Amino acid sequence: MLGSRTGGGRDGTCGDWTYELLEQLRPAARDINGVTTWLAGAIEAEVSLHDVTGTLLAGTRLPADDALVTDVASGRIASAAVDTPGHHVRLVGLGHPDTKGVLGVARRRPFDRRATDIVARSVWVLELLLRERETAGAVRRLDRATADLRLAILQLLMVGDIIAARRVAAGLWPGLFDTDSARVYVLEGHAARRDDLADDCQAAAEGHALIVRCPAVDEHLIVVAPMERGHDLAGPELRSVVGGHPDTFIGGSVGQNLAQTATAYGQAVSALAVARFRSDRAAVYAERTHPERLMNPPALRGWADRLLSPLDDLPHHTRAELLATTRLGFSFTAVKTAIILGVSRNTVRARMERVEGLLEADFSDLTTRAAVQLALNTQAAAPDGPRPPGAPAAGLTELLRTEALVAWADGLLGRLAGDTRDLRRTVRTWITAGGNAERTAQVLGIHAQTVRDHVRSAEPVLERELLAGGSDLYEVVLAHLALGDLDEPAVGRAKRDHQDATVHD
Repeated sequence: MLGSRTGGGRDGTCGDWTYELLEQLRPAARDINGVTTWLAGAIEAEVSLHDVTGTLLAGTRLPADDALVTDVASGRIASAAVDTPGHHVRLVGLGHPDTKGVLGVARRRPFDRRATDIVARSVWVLELLLRERETAGAVRRLDRATADLRLAILQLLMVGDIIAARRVAAGLWPGLFDTDSARVYVLEGHAARRDDLADDCQAAAEGHALIVRCPAVDEHLIVVAPMERGHDLAGPELRSVVGGHPDTFIGGSVGQNLAQTATAYGQAVSALAVARFRSDRAAVYAERTHPERLMNPPALRGWADRLLSPLDDLPHHTRAELLATTRLGFSFTAVKTAIILGVSRNTVRARMERVEGLLEADFSDLTTRAAVQLALNTQAAAPDGPRPPGAPAAGLTELLRTEALVAWADGLLGRLAGDTRDLRRTVRTWITAGGNAERTAQVLGIHAQTVRDHVRSAEPVLERELLAGGSDLYEVVLAHLALGDLDEPAVGRAKRDHQDATVHD
């Protein structure tokens, strides 16, 4: 028997029990377990609540005729009573005509008017709570489905499938991606409060942005904000949201073609690293002189097309999938790339190994990665543009050894000269060792932690992240190549087409 509380008079009047029952509907007390526990104490009974499948929702399971319970659960009968000496059971269906459960109440004493009234009113309260729970469950399912849809759209954008992304988005956000360019933002805050941050961003953006809970980093929100006439409507509002959330930061990319969403995402992550040290907790990726902007455009495009030509015979979708995965894989770990794209890390590795084989390249070599990344970014910048007619058949060395590029590289790496630890030598050796601190330490005769400290010290001087990999590191690699501090990588047909390329075994 559960409890001995009676809650009111025994003369059949309502007494105080009606108020106690209504208290169960207060926002802080809405719980079916609380109602069944209260009911058990109010009428000195054992109480159970089952759903239509027989699953116990609250209380204790009561011995009852299964056929009778099934009849009540199915709605064939609304209620049933079974009375035997010392054992009195009432079964009541909840939510007819579409039954949501069966309430069972067992007493040692017969049911008087008071007990019958309390059971009847309790049924009404339980129906309300079950209906509320069902509605809340439907809302949660809808939220999950919407979140999954947002992630699917982001994943399509990440692999450059703009047409499919627009089709998927059109159902819920018509016209969101009618423009060709967008800016990506990454917001960082406490993981436990990310849902609240996402809700505030949704309200602030007013439907002008795609807001996705990052599947790889629990503290991150990814926002894709389409641009019109060079501006995105969500940016100022997102910064306002960050201002209202302590310990929250935002990094934004520059405007990019939708096909370069993955590039924009990498820029936003880089800007986020800067935002952590700014008083307003916000930063936009700095437009700086990138090496590809100092190269001859037709020659660069022709070189990139030749380097990636082994993939030209693949079906368009397969080629786009492989290249998009490789671009992300060059900037992030296989695990994070897999989560962002919604595939397994084995799939990521398999795709990159396939590209590696087709290009006859060694992706463990950072100079090779830098060269392939340059080619990928060049094609992504104008994926459907016409091939430059009569472009000179330049090799990577010819592209890099221009006066402007050499001056840029010398100015960039020359910043390291002021440090007595010879950071430049450490960084160059670390790049040659594939970014491996232990192998670098063996070459230089220093401790591996010293190597990491040197590389970390070079980052603020160069204003580029090195240990994290990605586009910042590859720019530094290209600077070394431009100055002849590193050998040109050997990449498939590129090495066969240009005899001046250095071949590595």
